[in-house]
Amino acid sequence: MHVWSKRPSAALVVAMVALFVALGGTAGAVVAAAVPLAKRALVADNAKKLAGQTPSQLVSQASSQAATVPGPASTAAGLVTRKTSSASVGAGAGQVFTIACDSGQKVLGGGFSSDGPLIVAVSSGPTDDATWSIGLLNLDDSAGHNVTLYATCIK
Repeated sequence: MHVWSKRPSAALVVAMVALFVALGGTAGAVVAAAVPLAKRALVADNAKKLAGQTPSQLVSQASSQAATVPGPASTAAGLVTRKTSSASVGAGAGQVFTIACDSGQKVLGGGFSSDGPLIVAVSSGPTDDATWSIGLLNLDDSAGHNVTLYATCIK
Protein backbone atom coordinates (compact mmCIF):
# COMPACT_ATOMS: atom_id res chain seq x y z
CA MET A 1 0.00 0.00 0.00
CA HIS A 2 1.30 3.40 -0.97
CA VAL A 3 0.68 6.48 1.00
CA TRP A 4 0.27 9.46 -1.24
CA SER A 5 0.71 12.80 0.36
CA LYS A 6 -1.03 15.82 -0.94
CA ARG A 7 1.08 18.78 -1.83
CA PRO A 8 0.17 22.03 -0.10
CA SER A 9 -1.86 24.36 -2.19
CA ALA A 10 -0.39 27.59 -3.52
CA ALA A 11 -2.68 29.56 -1.21
CA LEU A 12 -1.27 27.78 1.86
CA VAL A 13 2.33 28.48 0.79
CA VAL A 14 1.59 32.18 0.23
CA ALA A 15 -0.20 32.42 3.60
CA MET A 16 2.74 30.80 5.46
CA VAL A 17 5.29 33.11 3.81
CA ALA A 18 3.16 36.14 4.67
CA LEU A 19 2.87 34.97 8.29
CA PHE A 20 6.66 34.53 8.72
CA VAL A 21 7.41 37.88 7.09
CA ALA A 22 4.87 39.63 9.30
CA LEU A 23 6.21 38.07 12.48
CA GLY A 24 9.84 38.60 11.54
CA GLY A 25 9.23 42.15 10.36
CA THR A 26 7.72 43.17 13.70
CA ALA A 27 10.57 41.68 15.67
CA GLY A 28 13.11 43.26 13.33
CA ALA A 29 11.48 46.64 13.79
CA VAL A 30 11.65 46.34 17.58
CA VAL A 31 15.34 45.33 17.50
CA ALA A 32 16.19 48.02 14.96
CA ALA A 33 14.64 50.67 17.23
CA ALA A 34 16.07 49.34 20.51
CA VAL A 35 19.72 48.90 19.48
CA PRO A 36 20.41 52.59 18.76
CA LEU A 37 18.73 53.55 22.04
CA ALA A 38 20.90 51.09 23.97
CA LYS A 39 24.05 52.34 22.23
CA ARG A 40 23.21 55.95 23.05
CA ALA A 41 22.53 55.07 26.69
CA LEU A 42 25.86 53.23 26.95
CA VAL A 43 27.79 56.10 25.38
CA ALA A 44 26.07 58.60 27.69
CA ASP A 45 26.86 56.48 30.75
CA ASN A 46 30.52 56.18 29.73
CA ALA A 47 30.69 59.92 29.04
CA LYS A 48 29.59 60.60 32.63
CA LYS A 49 32.39 58.37 33.90
CA LEU A 50 34.98 60.21 31.79
CA ALA A 51 33.70 63.65 32.83
CA GLY A 52 34.08 65.01 29.30
CA GLN A 53 37.86 64.50 29.17
CA THR A 54 39.67 63.96 25.90
CA PRO A 55 41.78 60.83 25.35
CA SER A 56 45.03 62.80 25.80
CA GLN A 57 43.75 64.22 29.10
CA LEU A 58 42.87 60.72 30.30
CA VAL A 59 46.35 59.42 29.42
CA SER A 60 47.98 62.36 31.21
CA GLN A 61 45.83 61.81 34.29
CA ALA A 62 46.57 58.07 34.34
CA SER A 63 50.31 58.73 34.04
CA SER A 64 50.32 61.18 36.93
CA GLN A 65 48.31 58.79 39.11
CA ALA A 66 50.64 55.89 38.28
CA ALA A 67 53.64 57.95 39.38
CA THR A 68 52.18 58.38 42.89
CA VAL A 69 51.46 54.67 43.46
CA PRO A 70 54.42 52.84 45.04
CA GLY A 71 55.77 49.97 42.97
CA PRO A 72 56.44 46.55 44.43
CA ALA A 73 60.17 45.88 44.22
CA SER A 74 61.68 49.26 43.42
CA THR A 75 60.39 50.95 46.58
CA ALA A 76 60.76 47.94 48.90
CA ALA A 77 64.54 47.94 48.39
CA GLY A 78 64.80 51.15 50.43
CA LEU A 79 62.84 49.60 53.30
CA VAL A 80 65.12 46.61 53.88
CA THR A 81 68.70 46.89 55.20
CA ARG A 82 71.36 44.39 56.21
CA LYS A 83 73.41 44.94 59.34
CA THR A 84 76.77 43.20 59.73
CA SER A 85 79.12 42.70 62.64
CA SER A 86 82.46 40.89 62.98
CA ALA A 87 83.48 38.62 65.86
CA SER A 88 85.68 35.63 66.61
CA VAL A 89 85.08 32.29 68.27
CA GLY A 90 87.98 30.78 70.22
CA ALA A 91 89.32 27.27 69.68
CA GLY A 92 86.83 24.70 70.97
CA ALA A 93 84.64 27.47 72.40
CA GLY A 94 81.01 28.41 72.10
CA GLN A 95 79.48 31.84 72.34
CA VAL A 96 76.19 33.66 71.81
CA PHE A 97 76.33 36.80 69.64
CA THR A 98 73.66 39.43 69.09
CA ILE A 99 73.25 41.93 66.30
CA ALA A 100 70.78 44.80 66.52
CA CYS A 101 68.91 46.78 63.89
CA ASP A 102 68.97 50.57 63.82
CA SER A 103 66.48 52.53 65.90
CA GLY A 104 62.94 52.28 64.50
CA GLN A 105 63.67 49.10 62.54
CA LYS A 106 62.53 45.53 63.15
CA VAL A 107 64.60 42.41 62.61
CA LEU A 108 63.38 39.90 60.00
CA GLY A 109 66.15 37.30 60.12
CA GLY A 110 69.81 36.65 60.78
CA GLY A 111 72.74 34.42 60.01
CA PHE A 112 76.53 34.15 59.89
CA SER A 113 79.51 33.26 57.73
CA SER A 114 82.86 31.94 58.93
CA ASP A 115 86.47 31.69 57.74
CA GLY A 116 86.67 28.21 59.29
CA PRO A 117 84.84 25.06 58.26
CA LEU A 118 84.02 23.87 61.77
CA ILE A 119 81.80 26.70 63.06
CA VAL A 120 78.21 25.57 63.61
CA ALA A 121 75.13 27.43 64.76
CA VAL A 122 73.50 25.81 67.76
CA SER A 123 70.78 28.46 68.07
CA SER A 124 69.51 31.32 65.93
CA GLY A 125 66.47 33.53 66.42
CA PRO A 126 65.07 36.90 67.41
CA THR A 127 65.81 38.13 70.91
CA ASP A 128 63.23 40.92 70.60
CA ASP A 129 61.70 43.00 67.79
CA ALA A 130 65.02 44.60 66.86
CA THR A 131 67.73 42.06 67.82
CA TRP A 132 68.87 38.70 66.40
CA SER A 133 70.89 36.21 68.49
CA ILE A 134 73.12 33.43 67.15
CA GLY A 135 74.76 30.76 69.29
CA LEU A 136 77.96 29.54 67.58
CA LEU A 137 80.23 26.62 68.46
CA ASN A 138 83.79 26.19 67.16
CA LEU A 139 84.45 22.46 66.71
CA ASP A 140 88.10 23.16 65.86
CA ASP A 141 90.13 22.60 69.05
CA SER A 142 93.35 23.96 67.52
CA ALA A 143 92.39 27.44 66.22
CA GLY A 144 89.90 30.24 66.67
CA HIS A 145 87.92 31.51 63.68
CA ASN A 146 86.48 34.82 62.57
CA VAL A 147 82.75 35.12 61.87
CA THR A 148 80.59 37.75 60.25
CA LEU A 149 77.11 38.12 61.72
CA TYR A 150 74.16 39.32 59.63
CA ALA A 151 70.74 40.72 60.49
CA THR A 152 68.08 41.66 57.95
CA CYS A 153 66.07 44.67 59.14
CA ILE A 154 63.01 46.52 57.87
CA LYS A 155 61.92 50.10 58.51
